[in-house]
Amino acid sequence: MAFARLSTFVALVLGATQIVNAATTKRVTCATGQVTANAACCALFPAVDFIQENLFDGGECGEEAHSALRLSFHDAIGFSIHGGKGGGADGSILAFNSTELEFHANGGIDDIVARQFPVFQGLNLTAGDFVHLAAAVGTANCPGAPQLSFFFGRPPPLAPAPDLTVPEPTDSVTKILERFADAGFSPAEAVALLSSHTIAAADVVDPTIPGTPFDSTVGTFDTQVFLEVLLKGTLFPGNGSQPGEVKSPLAGEMRLQSDFAISQDPRTACLWQLMVDDQKLMMAEFKAAMAKLQVLGQNTRKLIDCSDVVPVPQPFTGHIKFPASFSKKDLQIAVSSFNVSFSLISLQN
Repeated sequence: MAFARLSTFVALVLGATQIVNAATTKRVTCATGQVTANAACCALFPAVDFIQENLFDGGECGEEAHSALRLSFHDAIGFSIHGGKGGGADGSILAFNSTELEFHANGGIDDIVARQFPVFQGLNLTAGDFVHLAAAVGTANCPGAPQLSFFFGRPPPLAPAPDLTVPEPTDSVTKILERFADAGFSPAEAVALLSSHTIAAADVVDPTIPGTPFDSTVGTFDTQVFLEVLLKGTLFPGNGSQPGEVKSPLAGEMRLQSDFAISQDPRTACLWQLMVDDQKLMMAEFKAAMAKLQVLGQNTRKLIDCSDVVPVPQPFTGHIKFPASFSKKDLQIAVSSFNVSFSLISLQN
């Protein structure tokens, strides 16, 4: 349970820091009536309202919210700590979309780019600020999600990211982890970022069934995906086996080859199993990994912390459940010596 203890410690430290900062930072009341820690953030409250109304149908956890989160990852991961792989979280995927949408790994991204571009043009934000603010706002519409951070002031992107920076579902676990490591992420952080698949869907793995979700609770940011990826597969949801998928346990649901492989690999299986029905752990790990992702390649000393403009998501306080007809006997536990009974005991059959 090392990850759980670490997350609890981090949460306590961050909570204490926030209390101290709240006591020492003078709050600013904006002309719109909202309160923020920095007057420069006041301009973002109308932007958030504009994005909610024109992109997320007034604040829904729908396809646009799911896709906005995916777009932020595809934008930011175009980066290497060794240099030579793009500007990271700079909005290049939006500003240079004619180039980056041609990359194979960005298949299905064209729809959200087409939806976002006119909204982006209606605001006085750089492409990087828009892409990552939209991701934070869209994710906040999903019950159970953490309130993501947002740092304001990214400069315009200088060039498109190169191809082959986005991991694909056909990649081996080693190749995926090497790509994450090249961008500065540990295997645990890679698993944490995959929490996003709780509200995600596949558009091009099987083009006959676009929009197929990865778990059965796609409208809730919960740990259901970590459970269902571990269940025994019985079928393919669409036109037979396609590259990048393995058999799913449920009709109408897709299981990515890469998700299943990561859930079984000894480098990542322990945290994957710990995530099952541990909402607080998943939220803490995802928020921390996203905070890192959202500023990749940026000089954070020149950015302003405007995280308090991001809406606070509705909580998910219940427990996930086994789908009908499934129980613990259907779990494919990769690390048999690793005790996951405590994280699974509260699940209802």
